[in-house]
Amino acid sequence: MYWCKIAQTDAEFDAIAQLNYATFVEEIPQHEPNELKRKVDRFHQENTYLVVYKETELIGMLAFRDKRPFSIDEKIGEVEQYLPTEICSKLCEVRLLAVKIPYRTGRVLLRITQALNAFAYEKGYSAAVISGTTREEKLYKQMGFKQFAPAVGTAEAMFLPMVLTRQQFEQSLQQKLAHDSYTFYPGPVKQQGPILYSAMSHRSHAFQSLYKQMRYKLLELSNAKHIATFVGTGTLANEVMLGQLKAQRAGYGLILTNGEFGERLYKQAERWSLDFDIVKQEWASAFDLQSVETLLQTGSYQWLLLVHGETSTGTCNNLASIARLTKRYNIKLCVDCISTFGAMPFSLADCFLATAVSGKALGALSGLAFVFSQQQVASSTSLPAYLDLGNYQQGEIPYTLPASLVGNVAHALQAYPARYSELQQRFQALLQLPIMDNRIETTTYPMIVTIQCAKRLSNISTDLKLNGLYVHGDSEYLRQRHFIQLSVIQPDFDKAFSRLHDLLTYYLQTVDE
Repeated sequence: MYWCKIAQTDAEFDAIAQLNYATFVEEIPQHEPNELKRKVDRFHQENTYLVVYKETELIGMLAFRDKRPFSIDEKIGEVEQYLPTEICSKLCEVRLLAVKIPYRTGRVLLRITQALNAFAYEKGYSAAVISGTTREEKLYKQMGFKQFAPAVGTAEAMFLPMVLTRQQFEQSLQQKLAHDSYTFYPGPVKQQGPILYSAMSHRSHAFQSLYKQMRYKLLELSNAKHIATFVGTGTLANEVMLGQLKAQRAGYGLILTNGEFGERLYKQAERWSLDFDIVKQEWASAFDLQSVETLLQTGSYQWLLLVHGETSTGTCNNLASIARLTKRYNIKLCVDCISTFGAMPFSLADCFLATAVSGKALGALSGLAFVFSQQQVASSTSLPAYLDLGNYQQGEIPYTLPASLVGNVAHALQAYPARYSELQQRFQALLQLPIMDNRIETTTYPMIVTIQCAKRLSNISTDLKLNGLYVHGDSEYLRQRHFIQLSVIQPDFDKAFSRLHDLLTYYLQTVDE
């Protein structure tokens, strides 16, 4: 197995020095020999090394550097004088491209090229320049580099100034994303089949049939009596839910938070000028139900709001127990089920309002938001028309719904209830990965695992991207806490899991050295 990473250990840096010596002292006579048979680059402290492995053997490398002057500047002057202005906003230099002689194959070159493009794109470089040896001109061209200035050097070592642009980074990544990459995102969900019904009118009889099919299945899965469908995100669905509390003058509320999305909910509630208290728990910690009940016993609260599945940590809050409390004290329960709906079976029968979306655990395209309720509500002129839940419960569809999205959800729902057990099996498989000793300990639901990236795993998100494996870790709230997340909802999970498992088998051996 060939794979790439960013060098970070002393063992890797020593292997780089050995390969640097073998290539640029013994094979290409650029430097004087030495007894140690190691060559540490003069820009070593400023370099980022991308290395290639055959299982656990380091077989290739290249170095990125973006501090000026570049070594190529020293050969030809500032490179900008030769390059179009539009590609010069953020340049980097690629140097020290080297592969052990037995491994100079097309597969290794492809792996290096894909990783180079992924890293350069991730860092936001507008172009990468390189001074390539004339003897390897064909190789550089295969990687996408193009000569932009006359050759320089000596008869023994001639160099070609060459460039690779961001447009080429993007083209390479698009090809890889289409054919040779996998995501572990908790949404959006990759779609493998054709997108149908794009020409169908939402006023047609055919659409009505499709829409009823979707609604019937969603109500069956939720145990709710009513459902409203919106074109939008989970945030929109939550706005509708909060708007109803405002329109109905629901009184004083209690909001429970233990993660990023609970915090977003109460900030939305503040914008609606709702009156409420907040119970803030540490991220990933469970709510103390006895303390919650003590608060409810005071009779001060008429509604309670929480997130069922807190995506930021993978925490599953105890909806059934909280529903029993709110029912006991005659309190309206409102729940954000955006991450949990479709991930596992549960009932919304005791919820006043609840929200969900198409593009999470259900496995459908993003774009539809759902608000479930147990009661039909009246339209309210105090609300914006599009956010007025009552407008959607009058029978006729009030606004355009894309048939392609409705049909896609209806198709995805055919996988239920069998999908519940499939997601559970995938979740159990994730728990067997060798990085699970870094997992956040919390009450989870079978959709997502959160991993705390200790020092040895600090580069893992980038390293996985270099190999066409994309985990959830780019959100600011995850980066701040050094979290990455793996989800089980993608349709090609089995293939993705197999590649991830194989890669981690070797990867962890290199970071532990």
